[in-house]
This record gives sequence, structure tokens and C-alpha cells, in this order.
Amino acid sequence: MDFSLTDDFSTLNPAEWNDLLAESIADAPFLRYEYLQTWWETRGGGEWPSSARLALVAARRAGRLAGIAPLFCADNRDGDPALLLLGSIEISDLLDLIVRPDDLPAFAAGLLDFLETLPLPWRVLDLHNLLESSPSLPALQTAARERGWDVRLEQTYHSPTIPLPGDFEAYLARLDKKQRHEIRRKMRRAEESAQAVRWYIVSDADALEAEVEAFLDLMAHDPQKAAFLTPLMRQQMRHACQAAFAHGWLQLAFLEVNGQKAAAYLNFDYGNRIWVYNSGLDRAFLDLSPGWVLLAYLLRWANENQRAEFDFLRGDEEYKYRFGAQDRFLMRLRLEKR
Repeated sequence: MDFSLTDDFSTLNPAEWNDLLAESIADAPFLRYEYLQTWWETRGGGEWPSSARLALVAARRAGRLAGIAPLFCADNRDGDPALLLLGSIEISDLLDLIVRPDDLPAFAAGLLDFLETLPLPWRVLDLHNLLESSPSLPALQTAARERGWDVRLEQTYHSPTIPLPGDFEAYLARLDKKQRHEIRRKMRRAEESAQAVRWYIVSDADALEAEVEAFLDLMAHDPQKAAFLTPLMRQQMRHACQAAFAHGWLQLAFLEVNGQKAAAYLNFDYGNRIWVYNSGLDRAFLDLSPGWVLLAYLLRWANENQRAEFDFLRGDEEYKYRFGAQDRFLMRLRLEKR
């Protein structure tokens, strides 16, 4: 493989990048060209300093793009000069290398050799938010140990998910009887309410900007999320939504009560699964359980539209398991040169 380095997204072809991602070991929306490009513009909504340096590593075999390591260089949280995956750490829930399975061993080995030649101030390859089942983990650990590097692997976050049967009633039948009854009861109460309750998925491009702002305002009803939504983070969220909508994988859903937005979910409808990214709730409508009701509607939609999985992404909030999620974990792989 022939490896190259660039510090400019425009030197890589977006279609070629995304085509490779569709065949790669981890096809996630957080690895799409348009998502990572917007993430880099704001350094993750201000998570990283403007002094961070972009380090996109591409590998080709006979001219064909074979692998991408989307990296940047900055001091990590431990204060070490590091190379990290673009998207790290807080707002991109699943990251990885972009490489076809058959090319992974050669790419992992060649990548470590290539990184050692770079004129960048780094000592640690610090990779966050890799799924525990990622084949990158054993491939990189093997390559690192063969080169005498120090290897440290740690479990970091829960990342629960629901496999979907393709039928809402079949999905409900899998749940605990009490939980199944609770979901049906809350849906029925909303549908039979004297108040006008409706839900919808945003599809109008002309309304997108206003709908995104409405979602961010709903998020800000939660004091912790309000603190999270700095001006730069709001800009990042806007750009991510716009990019996802433009490329056909945004699922921004609202539940309204008497025309007022009571709950919302910002999801990605990508790769035959729903990725549950964030949510907002107006507590003035808690008597109708709008968050739970909207989530139930989205699960029904996902089953009816034959999505294979409803991925809750990072976090171990209790409600995820009450809706039937099965636990998985994200990992951090730290490789240090000797």
C-alpha cells in the first residue's frame, strides 16, 4: 500500500471516501466525509483547540483507495502529544478506521510504520469510541506489539442497541410484560387525549433551519444540555444536521401537543439502522410522557420500515434498557511508541 498525508479535506474525493466507508469494517454516520468535515470546522464544537492539526492518512493499492485513517494531532486529555481519530471524543459516538476487512491487516501494519515517519509532534496514537467488536482492535494491537509499542485497551462507555424484528408487535412481545403494558398505555393515552397530539419527521428543506433551532431550544430545557450548547456547539449541531439532511440520512422527529413542540429526537437514519443521537423535552408536557411516546412511535416506524437495528449509541440511561436494548461497550485503544 502507498500511504500519503494531507491536512486538507478538499484533496480527498468525498464520493470515493464514502464509497470506501460503505464497504468498510465500520460504516457509521460519524465517519462520513461530510460529517467529519463539519466536525473539523468547529473542532467538535470547541472540544479541541484551533491549534490542533489535521492529519488525514490515505492508503492506495494500485491507485485504488484502500484505507483512511482520519486523524488529527493535539495534546490528549492526559496531556500527551497524540494522534486521535477525527470526531473524538464527546459528540461522535462511534469511530474507527475506514478500511475494507480484507485490507485491514496490511493497512494497520502499514499505518503504524507510516505514522512513525511523519514530521508531527506526537507520541501516542489515542483512539476513542471504537466498538468492542471492531476488528481494528486486534489488528492494531498485533501490529503495535510487533513493533515494540506499549498497548493499553480500556472499556469506556456503554453503547446499547435494539435488534429489530421488522414488526412492532413482535418487538413489543420481546419486552417485559410490565414494560410492554406501559408503552401501550402511554401511546393510547396520548392518542385518546383531548389535546391534539401529533408526531412527524422533518422532510421540508425550507423548514429545516427553523426545525433545527426548535430542536436545540428543546434540548436547552435541560440545564446540563443548556450548558453543553455553547454558541460553537450549536453551530456544530446545525452543520451536522444540514449535512445529514443534504445527504439523506437525517431523522429529526417532533411530537407536538396543541401545536407546541413537546419532545424531539435527533437521529440518523443510516445503513439500515436508526442511530439515536440526541433528544429534547419540554417538561411542561410531562403528563403525556411525550419523550416515551415519541420514542415508541419511532420504534414502530423503524420496524414498519424494516430497519434492522435501533442504536441508542453512547450512554447507559435506564430507559434504553426498559425499551429492550442489549448492552455493548465502546473502547479506548492507546498505542505508545517506545
